[in-house]
Amino acid sequence: MSQLTRRFMRLIVFFDLPTVTKTEKRAYTVFRRFLLNDGYDMIQWSVYGRVVNGVDDADTHLKRLAANLPPEGSVRCLQISEKQFAQIRLLVGTLTRQEKRVNADQMLLF
Repeated sequence: MSQLTRRFMRLIVFFDLPTVTKTEKRAYTVFRRFLLNDGYDMIQWSVYGRVVNGVDDADTHLKRLAANLPPEGSVRCLQISEKQFAQIRLLVGTLTRQEKRVNADQMLLF
């Protein structure tokens, strides 16, 4: 494995799913549970992110994500480096419990 493929990266998933009918609510719940069980943390409502170890790992998780998409709605995924993710500025609100526990500097220690 080259140094480039072993860089820590973040996958950020944005989704907007309909929740009017009982079937749509069920699809939303199943998708959200998949994200949590697959190691994603909620950044804010309908925005989830996870750390991946390089491009190969990112591709694996993107395939897994594609296999678990809900039938309706909008789901987008953004792949960024850990350095780019560390540049996020919190303008209003507080850090989540996960953000308080592990920051970008500590991630590099793993």
